[in-house]
Formats: sequence, C-alpha cells, structure tokens
Amino acid sequence: MMRTRPLKVALLGCGVVGSEVARIMTTHADDLAARIGAPVELAGVAVRRPAKVRAGIDPALVTTDATALVKRGDIDVVVEVIGGIEPARTLIATAFEHGASVVSANKALLAQDGAALHAAAGEHGRDLYYEAAVAGAIPLIRPLRESLAGDKVNRVLGIVNGTTNFILDKMDSTGAGYQEALDEATALGYAEADPTADVEGFDAAAKAAILAGIAFHTRVRLDDVYREGMTEVTAADFASAKEMGCTIKLLAICERAADGASVTARVHPAMIPLSHPLASVRGAYNAVFVESDAAGQLMFYGPGAGGSPTASAVLGDLVAVCRNRLNGTTGPGESAYAALPVSPMGDVVTRYHISLDVADKPGVLAQVATVFAEHGVSIDTVRQQGKDGEASLVVVTHRASDAALTGTVEALRSLDTVRGVASIMRVEGE
Repeated sequence: MMRTRPLKVALLGCGVVGSEVARIMTTHADDLAARIGAPVELAGVAVRRPAKVRAGIDPALVTTDATALVKRGDIDVVVEVIGGIEPARTLIATAFEHGASVVSANKALLAQDGAALHAAAGEHGRDLYYEAAVAGAIPLIRPLRESLAGDKVNRVLGIVNGTTNFILDKMDSTGAGYQEALDEATALGYAEADPTADVEGFDAAAKAAILAGIAFHTRVRLDDVYREGMTEVTAADFASAKEMGCTIKLLAICERAADGASVTARVHPAMIPLSHPLASVRGAYNAVFVESDAAGQLMFYGPGAGGSPTASAVLGDLVAVCRNRLNGTTGPGESAYAALPVSPMGDVVTRYHISLDVADKPGVLAQVATVFAEHGVSIDTVRQQGKDGEASLVVVTHRASDAALTGTVEALRSLDTVRGVASIMRVEGE
C-alpha cells in the first residue's frame, strides 16, 4: 500500500545536473512514487542566481538561502549537486543534523572529507549515497559497496574522465597534437574553458580515492593519490605505442599489494595493449575494469558525464534513500575496517617505455644498458635509430619499481652520450 504523504526533497544546485534531476522528478513522478512506495516532492531549490528562468520549476521553490532550506526539519532527502568543498561540506553536515539523508555527486568533497561525512551520517542515523560522484551513469559504487561486498577486490583500473579520453582518442585516431585535440574537445563542449581539473588528472584522482576506499575497505584521501596529467603526451608517444601494439589512456589505478598488506592509488597516462578491453573505449566514454578473487574480471562501461547520465545516477540513489527512509533503516555506510596503509608511488611496480635522445656512436647502447643493470631494472626490448650523429633509443623494461626507474633516469641524464629523456610512460594492463 502506497503512503500518501510525500517524501520531501531539497535540491542544492540547479545547473546542468540539478535541472535534469528536477525535470525527471517531475516528469517521472508517478513511476518514482510506484518504485519508492510514496510520492516524492521537490520542496525547495537552492541557487545562486534566482532571477534565471528554470523551465519546469516553480519559482516559489527557488531560494538563495541554502542553509535555511536544509534546516527546515521537514526535508527527508537533500540532493547536493553544487560541487566544491564549501559551502557543500557545511550544508551536508547541517542536513544530517536536521534529520535529512543526503545524495551527492561531489567527488572532490568525498575524496577529501568522506570519512567525516560518513561519520556525521552515522551519528545522526542517516544515509550518504554518491553513485553520481564517479563515472556518471555507470553503476559502480553500489556494485563495489554491495554486490562485491563478499569478495576480495584486488585491482580497479579505469578511464574515469570523458574529456581526457576524448582528447587521447582523437590524438590516436587522427594523429592530432594535444592542443588541436583539446581545442576540438572545447568546441564540442567536452572540455571546460579551464580544463585543468581534467587534463592534469585532479578529477580522476578524486574518483580514484573514492574507488580505492570502497574497494579495499580502507580510508584513501585525495592526498594519498599519485597524480600525473596528460598535457605532455605527444603524437610521437602514440606512434611508439602503435609500434608496441598499444594505445594511450589516462588511467585511474587502484591496487592491493601482492602480499595484501598495503594499497596504492594513482592517476597517470599509460600505454595499454590493444587487446585490453579499455583500449577500445572511444570518445568521451568511461570504463572501469575490476579484478577480484571470486568474480574474476568485470568491466563497467558507459557515459561518464553530462546532465542526463549523472542525473540518472542521482535519481537511482534518491530512490534507494527514500526506500530506506520509509522502512526506517539506512543503507551501508563507510567500510574502513581494513585500515591498510597507502604505499607511496615509489613502491609501485610496473613496466616502462623510455625514449632517449642519444649520440649516434659506438658504445652508447652498452652504457645505457649498464645504467639500467646497476639500478636493478631489467630491459625487455630496445630499439635504436639514428643518423648525422644523433639518435633515438627506445627502451621497454620488464616490471620495476617507480623508485628504481627514477634512479635509473637520473643516472642516464648524467651520461655525456645522453642528450635528453624525450618521454617516459608506464605500460599497464598486462
């Protein structure tokens, strides 16, 4: 039997995502009510510019006083899609204090202060759901937090930023340079006017922190994630990747150590074999590859951003939270019992592709090989091309630690025969 009294929802933010959430709540009201067991009512919308016309939203619901809205006491669920750290953090905490559960899409805040927000939700007996914070419409948080709760996840490897994937895919498929591909992404609306958060890996790093925390039942903050942007990736790097049967992606990689005693989380460009499922992810799409003991290898794929895809994830959380509200219960909270240490990047072991500019004369290859051997880095393949006294040397290593590779590169720079290190790229997905 359906309850007639509606559950009241406060919406913080009414931009691209927020306006779509409001539209779906209105146009799909009957379906949502049937799925939840009670109607849901949009009780207020907090915005910065109240004079802006918002189609389908009653102007009487619009307010600039977000704090007063979340303090009302009759709000059942607060949907936060304003982003950033403040005032979102204070508003979410205030919502819990005044009896509301929260649905958020705020990856930056969750990556920085997720533990404190979970603690506040638990203290007040309320839900904190955030499927939309990672990979848009792709169901990922709930499968990791619930479907795989009885399994042991060992690795999460994924493309979690559509802007960077569009740019790298364009460079790969057309031979375009980085700036040319970025300009096209901007013109098509995939890249912001200031693309720094995307291309420098900040966005992906926040998502990696959230994924690692859930996958490994360990608190992982944004500061724990190694981050490297993709602005230095060149057409020459793609040419080298193709020679190896690879392509290049900006990856978020979260791994449990082989001995299970620690975890790592990192974001950086990497070469991956064309045979790997992530290599075929094109355009602005996202995909996440999960490896676990019992389930084996799983891949989640779909649109990772945009108003409608992100709103879909928000509404999925809203339905779940409203159901919990009706049943007088809450869903799963933070699981950080493992409390595993997060190892530094220097401990990460992977393969490397290094391109060197060297003098074209006898003995250079032997000198370079000696440096690799002295630092305990084993060479898999090496290719040398040169003329007119200059040459390029491309070395692909076997698996080695980042610290060992760093020491190797520093020593190579000291050789008179090495003119410079043209590029260094990790090789993943094997």
